[in-house]
Amino acid sequence: MGALLPTVQPNRLREGLTDYLATTFALTDPDTQAALSDFVGDARDGMFKGPYVRLRLPFAPARGNWGMRLDWLPDEFVPYGHQAKAFERLSTKFQARPQPTLVTTGTGSGKTESFLIPILDHVVRAKRQGAWPG
Repeated sequence: MGALLPTVQPNRLREGLTDYLATTFALTDPDTQAALSDFVGDARDGMFKGPYVRLRLPFAPARGNWGMRLDWLPDEFVPYGHQAKAFERLSTKFQARPQPTLVTTGTGSGKTESFLIPILDHVVRAKRQGAWPG
């Protein structure tokens, strides 16, 4: 768990990058070596001026009976909790209109699916009911 602590992670990242650059650019000139070391490692003037590292913690899976809101889902799809909440707000299975919804999560968290799956579910349901020919 210590690896996820925001106070520890920037130093590990800085150390790893310093080791990588020192190994990749095996500089023999002491002045150039010192300049690289200062650029990477100096706390005030170096490339790391603060912990600009954002940790991506795992997203929590959906719990409960989240699937009851939809008639259609991709095979073997298990949503994250924030996706299931979006399905609840956006599905038209038990409400006439979707509720205004804003999903703000990190890259790769399934924001697109949060909106796309309820739309496809609505289209499939409308097709089955004969509301749409296509």
